[in-house]
Amino acid sequence: MNRPEKLPPAQQRIDKWLWAARFFKTRSLATEAIHAGHVKLNGTTVKPARDVRPGDTLDITAADTRFTVEVKGLNEQRRPASEAQALYEETEESKTRRETVKEAQRLAPTPGSDLRGRPTKKARRQIHGFSDKY
Repeated sequence: MNRPEKLPPAQQRIDKWLWAARFFKTRSLATEAIHAGHVKLNGTTVKPARDVRPGDTLDITAADTRFTVEVKGLNEQRRPASEAQALYEETEESKTRRETVKEAQRLAPTPGSDLRGRPTKKARRQIHGFSDKY
């Protein structure tokens, strides 16, 4: 008995696509980001149930990183990262913007980002000395 091959879907919920394309770890995180306005479909904010189709443009902000991608394919399941990257193509403007931000963070790191753990006794004295003055 021959089974007919399953055709890829023509459209898919945006929250499910973001999860399958590995922009978010879970669908609920993708839904929260959509509700917060961190995902725009063709320049407009949408709801999680909105359908996405190949050719649509998405602006995604995930963990201080902005992506602008064009949807190239749909997938019902979450696949390995190499296959997930085939579902979209990042625009050149987005790539250069991310590289610029990455370089700026490398040259001027966030103050205190190199500190780990509890302060030493000397550092604690300096902190108390500074805060007691004001």
